[in-house]
Amino acid sequence: MTLLVLGGVGKEFGAIRALSDIDLTVAAGEVLGLMGDNGAGKSTLVKIIAGNFPPSHGTMMFDGRPVRFTKPIDARAVGIEVVYQDLALSDNLTAAANVFLGREKRRRFGPLSILDHAAMNRRAAELFRELKSETRADDLVRQMSGGQRQAVAIARTRLSDAKLVIMDEPTAAISVRQVAEVLDLIRRLKDAGIAVILISHRMPDVFSVCERVAVLRRGTKVADKPIDRTSPEEITALITGAKEAA
Repeated sequence: MTLLVLGGVGKEFGAIRALSDIDLTVAAGEVLGLMGDNGAGKSTLVKIIAGNFPPSHGTMMFDGRPVRFTKPIDARAVGIEVVYQDLALSDNLTAAANVFLGREKRRRFGPLSILDHAAMNRRAAELFRELKSETRADDLVRQMSGGQRQAVAIARTRLSDAKLVIMDEPTAAISVRQVAEVLDLIRRLKDAGIAVILISHRMPDVFSVCERVAVLRRGTKVADKPIDRTSPEEITALITGAKEAA
């Protein structure tokens, strides 16, 4: 089933055209690689999908219904979550506290309420087991590896019952072993029927977990191909402009 459909989406900032007539689809449970050089328009496109700002023109359908977001909470309400490169985690808190940050569980005692740490730890532990991550609910984030931090950020999206998760350079600046952990986490999301848009400069990662790859160059989509019908060499040529389109 097609989950996300963009039709002719464009964005202008004054006289600057950041995106030109982007058509894009993502199916439920599909992992789509989104590639392009710096300034290609990837961030602008993601911000439109995630509700950071509306498109200047074009249409967007999500889960069979037309949508137009004016703020990120609108996108989250329908099941779109973003894991940004900086992860937005609090190093001084535990994994469970980060998973529930801003959505804490509470226990009421008459007019009073207190944080229900036990319930949050139990639910966080369940999410980490689902993701087959070794992260523990009571671990402090500042003591975690890059792969474990990604697990915390992804668990947070699972808490909100996301249908589409956008991941911004999740394997940048982490070790080879941690890269493997993150790619496994992406496969777990796919296995759960959750669609993923993977933004990455790392060709091996995209060809390892994605079924399809879309390439942007100077605000225009120049390719949208199944992984098994292209190659790293062709994608590199499309990104750099050595090949115009495919």
